[in-house]
Amino acid sequence: MLRRLVQLYVGLGLYGLSTAMFIRSDLGVDPWDVFHLGVAIQLGMSIGTVIILTGAAVLLFWVPLRQWPGLGTISNVICIGLAADATMVLIPELTSLPLRIALLVAGIVVNAIATGMYIGAGFGPGPRDGLMTGIHARLGWSIRSVRTSIEVSVLLIGIMLGGSFGVGTVLYALTIGPLIQICLPWFRQKPQVQKIPQPEQVV
Repeated sequence: MLRRLVQLYVGLGLYGLSTAMFIRSDLGVDPWDVFHLGVAIQLGMSIGTVIILTGAAVLLFWVPLRQWPGLGTISNVICIGLAADATMVLIPELTSLPLRIALLVAGIVVNAIATGMYIGAGFGPGPRDGLMTGIHARLGWSIRSVRTSIEVSVLLIGIMLGGSFGVGTVLYALTIGPLIQICLPWFRQKPQVQKIPQPEQVV
């Protein structure tokens, strides 16, 4: 249990770090963060605050879908936003294009590792992933259709609000799935099988 908890919170912290890396690269962020940045610009809030408020709002949509949050779900809502704000302070704005490209690529890799860690810990999905699986379970739509519909919607809204869309957004969309598929088995916690003692043979 302790190992799973450490893995969960390290993963969430790294996810927040990857968000800051995307933003500081200034080459485009993932679809949800395009939305988060757009809202942050319009409301004058920090990116972390918007991530937390958005996650809480998404959880409200779980109610009619009869989804129940786990520890990982609640932690996801709070910790990623806090980590994003904290690491935004630590990572300076960059002007060098090669450094920005390197930061973007590193951010995608860190994001995949972080996703593998918090999902593999087995404490429940994040609010956005849970929304996707809940719609799939209740309405019977394919996971691919649900995820695409949600991400395209938040992406378009985010762009209209002034969120950062660019080559990084496209690169993330093309690479994050295969990278998570690689990383997830590294961190998936396998249940320990206890051996049942065999009764001694009576001679």
